[in-house]
Amino acid sequence: MKKSVLCTIALLIAFALLIPSCAKKEVGGETATGDDVASKVIRVGATPVPHAEMLNQVVEPLAAQGYRLEIIEFTDYVTPNEALFSGEIDANFFQHLPYMETFNTEHSMDLVSAGGIHIEPLALYSNKYKATSELPAGAKIAIPNDATNGGRALLLLQSGGLITLDPASGITATVHDIVDNPHNLEFAEIEAASLTRVLQDVDAAVINGNYAIDAGLNALKDGLLIESADSPYVNIISVKAGQENSEKIQALVNALCSDVIADFIGAKYPNGEVVAVF
Repeated sequence: MKKSVLCTIALLIAFALLIPSCAKKEVGGETATGDDVASKVIRVGATPVPHAEMLNQVVEPLAAQGYRLEIIEFTDYVTPNEALFSGEIDANFFQHLPYMETFNTEHSMDLVSAGGIHIEPLALYSNKYKATSELPAGAKIAIPNDATNGGRALLLLQSGGLITLDPASGITATVHDIVDNPHNLEFAEIEAASLTRVLQDVDAAVINGNYAIDAGLNALKDGLLIESADSPYVNIISVKAGQENSEKIQALVNALCSDVIADFIGAKYPNGEVVAVF
């Protein structure tokens, strides 16, 4: 009996020695803890165009610094923030500051900006008309249905003289803040991601830059109205509060604010569809 027990114990010890440790991994030839490995992985959520495109340009520069960039694509403006808040990703890249601040308020989140990267000018597009002067009375105009982009769209229409907003409404103006609508325009509030798909069904639509680009629309060539270059709607790298100064997030921001991205934007978007702010 004693001999059998001793043999069993010896076998268990030998088996335990063969099991690799889950707490440590080899990184760069050196033993590192799980936390060390995680600090070298940057998981970023992004909409495909131009955000994921831009992130793909810095995969190798970040790898040269020892970071592995993982890009997770989203096609809407809600789930990337939910994924960031829940910790599924380290950062996201798709939104501007007014949108994020409104989202924080509406969803009790604590997301912050780690840095501004570029602007995608908003524009009014139409498959039926070539100028705003051609829009008929009662024309149906589609705009984004979220508070910040909806307000942004209305401000664009005001800049073109199509409507007048209550000055007190600010950047989160809604259709209820329209105080003068001389052409009796009708507004359809649509999810931003769907605006390119409904363009054929309305007289015109105000479409966010990333969705317009993805649909092959060029703001300068196709836009009836275009947002000015001094737009406050800078696209940012968003993170949870407290992470904005972490080494890997700063490495990400610095990589995106580099000549690599400036050259990419200049080559891919020479007509101003995307404008770097760094």
